[in-house]
Amino acid sequence: MWDHEIRAMASTHAIIAASVFMATVLPVVLVPGFSVYGTHLLWLYSVSGAVTAVSVAVFWLLGISPPTKKHTLGYKLSRLVRSCLYFFLSCLFFHTVVVLYGAPLIESALETFSLAVLLSSLTTLRCLCVLGPNVHAWIRVFSRHGAMSVWDTCLQITVAFTVVGAWVGAFPIPLDWDRPWQVWPVSCSLGATIGFLTGLVVAPAWIHYHRKQLTYKCK
Repeated sequence: MWDHEIRAMASTHAIIAASVFMATVLPVVLVPGFSVYGTHLLWLYSVSGAVTAVSVAVFWLLGISPPTKKHTLGYKLSRLVRSCLYFFLSCLFFHTVVVLYGAPLIESALETFSLAVLLSSLTTLRCLCVLGPNVHAWIRVFSRHGAMSVWDTCLQITVAFTVVGAWVGAFPIPLDWDRPWQVWPVSCSLGATIGFLTGLVVAPAWIHYHRKQLTYKCK
C-alpha cells in the first residue's frame, strides 16, 4: 500500500546520506589541512550546512512539507521566520541539555553550541520539513501512537537514532586513552552523525518490514 512512499523515502535518505559523504570528502580536496579531527568544527558546519540545504530542497521537491492554507507572500514569509526561530530555539535547547549533561558551561562554549547546531540540523530541521513550524504536530508525532503517516514514523526513528548516537558518543570522552576523537565534542558529533545515517537506513527498512501491521492512513 505504501510502496511508493517507502521508495521515495529510501531515495530521499540516500540523497541526504550522500550529502553527508560529500560534505566530508569535498573539504579534503578544497581546504588544505582539513581533517575530521583536526578541523572538526569546519567539518561539523560543513555537514550541518549540506544536510540543511539538501533536506530542504529534496522535501520541497517531493512535496512532503505540509500544504499551506494561505498562499500569500506575507504568510509564507511568516512561516519562514517561524521556522528559523524554531531552529534557533532548538539550538539553545540542545546547548542547554548538553551543558546539563556535563559539558563545560563557559569553556568550549563554541564547540558545545556547534554540536547543538549539528543536532538541530539532523533532528529539528527534519521536523520543520515534514511538519512545518507546528508545535502541536511535533508533540503529536513524538507522543505514543502519534504517527499518522510513514513520514511521521520516519521522524520518530531518525530523531531517536541521532539523539542516542550523540549520547553514546559521550561515553569514551572521560577515558584516559588520549585519542584525537576524544576531544570535545568530536565523539558526540560523530556519534550523532553515525546515528543519523543509521536511522536513514533503518527507517524505510523497518517501515517496509512492518507495513502490514501499521494501521494509520497516509497523508
